[in-house]
Amino acid sequence: MDLAHRVIAVVGGDEREREIARLAAATGAAVRAYGFPWPDGGIEGVTLAATAAEALEGADYALFPIPGIAADGTLFAPAAPEPILPDAALLTGMGPGATIILGWPDERLRAAAEERGIALVEYEHDTELMLLRGPAIVEGALQLAIAETDVTIHDSDVAVVGHGNIGRLLARTLVLLGARVHLFARNPVQRADARSAGCSPHPLEELRERAPGLSMVFSTVPSRIVDRDVLAALPANSLVMDLAAPPGGIDLDAAKELGHRAVWARGLGRRAPVTVGASQWSGISRRIAEVEDEG
Repeated sequence: MDLAHRVIAVVGGDEREREIARLAAATGAAVRAYGFPWPDGGIEGVTLAATAAEALEGADYALFPIPGIAADGTLFAPAAPEPILPDAALLTGMGPGATIILGWPDERLRAAAEERGIALVEYEHDTELMLLRGPAIVEGALQLAIAETDVTIHDSDVAVVGHGNIGRLLARTLVLLGARVHLFARNPVQRADARSAGCSPHPLEELRERAPGLSMVFSTVPSRIVDRDVLAALPANSLVMDLAAPPGGIDLDAAKELGHRAVWARGLGRRAPVTVGASQWSGISRRIAEVEDEG
């Protein structure tokens, strides 16, 4: 794909965005970057902007981070010197006809984009891309679990809440590591699939009842399933890890108050930024090609 006539802004994110920016520049596009960790040697073909507004000025495409938008409306950008709020004022420089490609927008970004005549293209629910980055997310979750616990995963009773793409892969991996995995899901077909993989499946409604026998809880459902009542029933000092998209599935504040090891685990794909960045670019580039064809 030749994008020599296009300007692409990569704004926010983490080490994954380095690879995305590098691959974007390989198309011939003029690429500007802001808000992710900048490597000492720079990135060939990519210009580091001083501000998010400078990066977005005149951009035909803006690529926003994989993990999406926080509850306060700011972009995921832990390396940025200040929060990046993609409001109408920030998007002004892009102008009508531009396109923002991202995992998912909140209502504020939708409104700002509509006001400025900017198209939004989402890929948060792209199953192919989720599966491509899934192993990195699971490896990152295991790395955190090992660091945050005093027991082995092997021979432990652990819960996985949700059996979507990540929940399914995580549950099967935990089984292979020797854990006794209790899979909680609403869908009976998902529970049957979990049973076939060696898990003990349960309806979501049984989570509170089963909690006293668990030492680790991994939630992949973006809805407050693991609430204070469930957390209070867990053994003392349990590990609770939220891997779900905002608003998340665990009341992490309550977990901390109750003395559990509470881990917010968004952005785990950064554990393998080259692999995950390349997989995300495959989806982003496909969407850019579709926009170009429509144009």
